[in-house]
Amino acid sequence: MKLTMGEKIRIILKRKNITILELSNRLGTTNQNMANKLKRDNFSTKELDEIAKALDCEFEGYFVDKDGDKI
Repeated sequence: MKLTMGEKIRIILKRKNITILELSNRLGTTNQNMANKLKRDNFSTKELDEIAKALDCEFEGYFVDKDGDKI
């Protein structure tokens, strides 16, 4: 079973003991906006990069071709 991006972010938050409110503050957005984004699983690549930076992580968004090339 594949996890949604929202589920992945929630896992990282839990592992790092960071609340959605704290993440929202770090990103300069509201708690409600972040909760809605997590629920809808609606993130741009730019937002995922910003979330990763706020969580002291790296986001690696790429396609993997059948020959193993990452694009």
